[in-house]
Amino acid sequence: MRVVLFGYQKWGARLLADLLASRHEVVLVVSHPEEGEWSPVIFRESLGDLARAHAIPVLYREKAVDAGLAAAIRESGAEIGIACNWRTWISPEVFSAPARGTVNTHDSLLPRYAGFSPLNWALINGESQVGVTAHWMDAELDRGPIICQRTVPVTPTDTTEDLFERTVVLFGPLAVEAFDRVEHGPHEWLTQDPAHASFFHKRADEDNRIPWERPAADLVNLVRAQTGPYPNAWCLHEGRRLRVLRATVSRERCGGTAGRIFAREGTGVVVVAGPDAWRGGQYGLVLQRVKDEEGVEHVAGEYFARMGGYLT
Repeated sequence: MRVVLFGYQKWGARLLADLLASRHEVVLVVSHPEEGEWSPVIFRESLGDLARAHAIPVLYREKAVDAGLAAAIRESGAEIGIACNWRTWISPEVFSAPARGTVNTHDSLLPRYAGFSPLNWALINGESQVGVTAHWMDAELDRGPIICQRTVPVTPTDTTEDLFERTVVLFGPLAVEAFDRVEHGPHEWLTQDPAHASFFHKRADEDNRIPWERPAADLVNLVRAQTGPYPNAWCLHEGRRLRVLRATVSRERCGGTAGRIFAREGTGVVVVAGPDAWRGGQYGLVLQRVKDEEGVEHVAGEYFARMGGYLT
């Protein structure tokens, strides 16, 4: 089929590479402007450069909403669209411009974790698996009928970066599988059940502040979800921001006030945590590696010269 690709960064570039190796023909690429936007190194791969290297026309848009873009898609003769890491709204006029419509790819097992930062949220919530979904695009974000999915297991030590590396390579094969089903069947799409749906907002700085009243296992998940290249989980120590790079659950239960710097454990430091911490039935969070406001990394047991005081 003749394809228009809406995409950005490594996600879009890897998908395009797989489409170039397939029997499908990419006739147009639509991407976000790349100039002047900072992004982590692991995301930096230019979809536009790869498209131009294969003589594929590239159009840049912040939002895919204008009549001119819809007309360009129709003029390209695109039979189907595919969206991958497209960051803003695509209007019905645009996603309906290809003859067969547009397929969206989303890095969660829809209908759960629709919306933003799905890998981070899934890891924070202790999910045992994540995945990638191909679904028909409609007027509701991430809610169209599901064509196919692929799953990825989550191990107890995985970070969001690990999950990114294991899912980013699935978008291309998933798109090819979806196109095969569109062309040859079966054509029974799975309607998303709103009763099982969850929709998440973009993560902001305040979302990464460590809530010491949560169980230590939840806080470990937060730290794992926000390791580099993502903004780290953080707290305040003596009024200064302290980023937590690695943490574990304490070997023994500890009691007191949540956030209290309590005791040493190996090379780490135990901080009291949990909703009923004052009853002494909760495990603490062991800070293993931290980073100060100057960007210097420390072994936590060396950073905290003495016990006592609070992390807020």
